[in-house]
Amino acid sequence: MDLHTVVEVVSPARVGDWRPGDAWLAGGTALFGAPPAGVTRLLDLGAAGWTPLTPGDDGLEIAATCTVAELAGFTGTAAHTAFHGLAVACCHAFLASFKIWNVATVGGNLCAALPAGPMIALTAALDGWCRILGPAGERRVPVVEFVTGDGTTVLRDGEVLRSVTLPAEALTGLTAYRRGSLFPHGRSAVLLAGRVPAGGGLVLTVTAATPRPHQLRFPAAPGPAELRAAILDAVGDGWFDDVHGLPAWRRHLTLRYAEEIRAELAR
Repeated sequence: MDLHTVVEVVSPARVGDWRPGDAWLAGGTALFGAPPAGVTRLLDLGAAGWTPLTPGDDGLEIAATCTVAELAGFTGTAAHTAFHGLAVACCHAFLASFKIWNVATVGGNLCAALPAGPMIALTAALDGWCRILGPAGERRVPVVEFVTGDGTTVLRDGEVLRSVTLPAEALTGLTAYRRGSLFPHGRSAVLLAGRVPAGGGLVLTVTAATPRPHQLRFPAAPGPAELRAAILDAVGDGWFDDVHGLPAWRRHLTLRYAEEIRAELAR
């Protein structure tokens, strides 16, 4: 779809360039697929030259402009067992061609804030923190709080997502992943990621079945009843409802997959 209202592209764009009617442009797959009303100018982040992936002693920084292909191809280190266990699986959850993989960005997927966004699932499951730049300065927000609902985030006017940092302690450990859809090649209706942190217990992240991510943390491995009760308490009536799945079905599949993940990681 064309953005026929756009009259100017600023490249490269900087924080402070923003004005009403602007839209930040990274890969553009979400922006061009569902153009927001009233956009007259694009601020090109792709030309900013941000390093896609920066590993360090404190973790892994993923630039907002890092593409899905770059993320999937990142080898990291052998110690990054949790990252390797989830990254490629979440990248394949896009169900997209290599063309999309080479254009779509991690930051764009988060900022689009679709419940099915697999980069939301990945970065939330690995305790990611969003680095946000704006006119008022810099702030950091956990990924589980960055997405507030279907298509909504904590971003304010003029703010841009610069990067997501995955802390070093979340990059290791055992993981398990489950994804469900109404169709073999359909949009994710349920996407869960489980992780056993270094100190034991369980971290379970629920996405796609809910408008925003939910994360449950257990200091010790939970039993089936405890896990089920915790999920129902956390989500309440907040199951997502659209053409890709009814709330009751998403709830049922979430509980089923959560128990499968619990049992798998307990072994």
